Amino acid sequence: MTNHHRGEIEAELSGRRYVLCLTLGALAEIEHAYGGEDLIAIAERFEAGRITATDAIRVIGAGLRGAGNGVSNEEVAAMTTAGGAAGFLDIVVRLLRATFAGATA
Repeated sequence: MTNHHRGEIEAELSGRRYVLCLTLGALAEIEHAYGGEDLIAIAERFEAGRITATDAIRVIGAGLRGAGNGVSNEEVAAMTTAGGAAGFLDIVVRLLRATFAGATA
């Protein structure tokens, strides 16, 4: 069961249900993956519709690990989901919305 107050979402990957959550540590992991770029710059890039497959792997992987799942990015890259690429994009968008909903600049 997900806790929406904590920014958790649920997603099915390779036939298994997972909880994902971008904790502070998971967000730091994403910043590190982008060479220390701050979260606002990363979010602006995503909002502009520039999300690559590598971005999806990084965000989904960080979300899985943030929720306590011991899954590497290599394992995420081999996973499948309903809807293919669009399904992965949906997971990324839902996770980012759950994390940053109500955030103010």
